Amino acid sequence: MSNKLIFIMIDGLRYDTAVSQMGYMHHLIEQGKAARYKVKSELPSLSRPLYEVLLTGTPAYQNGITSNQTVRLSKEESLFHLTKKNGLSNATASYYWVSELYNSAPFNVLTDRIQLDDSKPIERGIFYWEDHYPDSHLFADANYLLQKYTPDFLYVHSMNVDDDGHKFTADSAGYRNRAIAIDIVLANIIPHWLEAGYQIIVTADHGMNNDGQHGGTTSADRDVPLFIISDRVTAGVYEEIIPQLQIAPLACELLNIKPSAAMQSLVIPGLTKASS
Repeated sequence: MSNKLIFIMIDGLRYDTAVSQMGYMHHLIEQGKAARYKVKSELPSLSRPLYEVLLTGTPAYQNGITSNQTVRLSKEESLFHLTKKNGLSNATASYYWVSELYNSAPFNVLTDRIQLDDSKPIERGIFYWEDHYPDSHLFADANYLLQKYTPDFLYVHSMNVDDDGHKFTADSAGYRNRAIAIDIVLANIIPHWLEAGYQIIVTADHGMNNDGQHGGTTSADRDVPLFIISDRVTAGVYEEIIPQLQIAPLACELLNIKPSAAMQSLVIPGLTKASS
C-alpha cells in the first residue's frame, strides 16, 4: 500500500461545476476508482486564507491569515513541515502565495521562481505569479518535479479556473469550459501518476459566484469538490458535507504521518485508517 500522495488544488472550482463538467473524474467514480465528496470551505472564502486552511488544518482566527493582503510566513505546522519532520520529501508547483506562506515573504520574481533548498519547509518548488499561467505548463512543472525528485508529497496548485471565473463569472461558458479544460489536463496526467504509485486527492479552496467573485457565505462561494483516488477509500459518491478543516488531516492519514496537534480528528466516511 503506497503512502505517497499528490494533492491537486484547483483554485476557484465550485462543487456544482465540477459535478457537471468534469467527465474524466466522474469516469473514475463510475468505474469504482475514485470517491467524491462535497466540502464546505472555511471563511472567509478567499484564496490566501484557504491555502493556509488546506495546508495546516487551522481556521483563520487561529492562524491569523485572514485576507489576501496578509503577506507573511505561516506560524502553523503545514503539510510541508510535517512531511520533513517525519523524514518524507516534498515538492510543489504552485502560485507564489504558497511560497510566501511557507518559504519566504515577500516573493521575489527574479530569484524565487525555482527553489531547491532542503533547509526550507518546501524542499523543491516551482512557482508562478500570473493567474493566467497555463495549467498545461503548471502540470508539466509538477511532472518534472515528480520525475526528477520522486517526492513523497507533491502539492499542485492550478489557477486558471479561478482566473476565468473572475473574468467571465461562474455563470459563463468561459468558466465552464475552463473546468472541462482542467479535467482534460487531469485525464492526461493522472494515469501516469497512478502508475508511479501515488494516491491522489483533488479539491479546491473556494467556489465562484455569478458576479465573478468569492469571499462570502453562499454555497456558490463555499461548496467545493473533493475527489480521492486511493485504495484506502471506498469509491463512490458520498452525500455527507465535509468540513474543509478535514483536508489536512486527511492528507496526513494518506501519508501515514501524525497530524499536527492543531488539526481536527479525522471523520471522513469511506476511509480506512492505516494500521499502526
